[in-house]
Amino acid sequence: MRATIMNNWKLRVDTVADPVPNSGQVLTKVLACGICGSDLHMLKHGKESLALSETLNNWADPSPMPVTSFIAAKDTIMGHEFCCEVLEVGPDCANLHAGDIVVSMPLAFDASGLHPVGYSNLYNGGYADMMILNDMLALKVPNGLSPRLAALTEPLAVGVHAVAKSRITQENSAIVIGLGPVGLAVIAELKMKGIGPIVGADFSPRRRELALQLGADVVVDPRETPAIQAWRETATTRERFIFEAVGVPTMIDEAMRMAPRSGHVLVVGACMQADQMHPMVAVTRELNLQFALGYEPDEFAYSLHAIAQGDVDLSPLLTGSVGIDGVPQAFIDLGNPEQHAKILVEPQK
Repeated sequence: MRATIMNNWKLRVDTVADPVPNSGQVLTKVLACGICGSDLHMLKHGKESLALSETLNNWADPSPMPVTSFIAAKDTIMGHEFCCEVLEVGPDCANLHAGDIVVSMPLAFDASGLHPVGYSNLYNGGYADMMILNDMLALKVPNGLSPRLAALTEPLAVGVHAVAKSRITQENSAIVIGLGPVGLAVIAELKMKGIGPIVGADFSPRRRELALQLGADVVVDPRETPAIQAWRETATTRERFIFEAVGVPTMIDEAMRMAPRSGHVLVVGACMQADQMHPMVAVTRELNLQFALGYEPDEFAYSLHAIAQGDVDLSPLLTGSVGIDGVPQAFIDLGNPEQHAKILVEPQK
């Protein structure tokens, strides 16, 4: 099969052996797979991030994200926002059948343990013609939902989880800093939960436009109008929750400065670099600082059904599509937020 392969933090397109399903697994054809910002960050900061994970495993509880099946100097096929068609069912499968259209949390398990699909040398992700999924982890796509939209289940689930972790309620309001796919997913879930007003901040005019389409009440360019000023101008009396969805150094400190006394800051931006902040900002205001990663299985299922039932329309996020050969260039193109929000890899094109 054809695949875009990462090795030593660089991409190449090549032909590799077709995967073979083991017990409890199915072979699938990739229909659509979104390119995630974390994959872009992995190419740039992956070496630092992997070293940090290994250090943490020596000092505290093991990382919830397994890294034992990932070696940077070996071939890795990324892509964890996928929708697939089942081609072949392996032994001991009771859930799926050939022809089923499915999504799945990007995890695989076998006798050797748990593996992060897309960040594993053993189980490839969706930047390939085919991939292996576990029969009992996959969810059938309902309501005839387009595979292109079904592939957005995973990024929406990230926003759903962040909102759940924050414990925000309809009695609160929100400021979302950073309107990339993660920040937009946060806004979509806040809107579905009936929370407002929602203020979004980003440098990009295109991203601000998307935030309005997904449910933000006010959007600002922070170079012209600080987000906290825009929030005050809404005249709401509801306590503001701050969501940091940028994932670059200095942003956590900036988010803390926007929070009220005893306020809440939820960090969902995946910064892979060392950062600095002023602890006294949090100490003097007695802030609640919460971090979020990934999602729970029920949040993933909720996200799929929210899209399928029309509770949220994520189609404006889809700004491009490439085949396998176009993935390396797509990584470059995604650096321009005015051009793209989400590029799908559609290997069958």
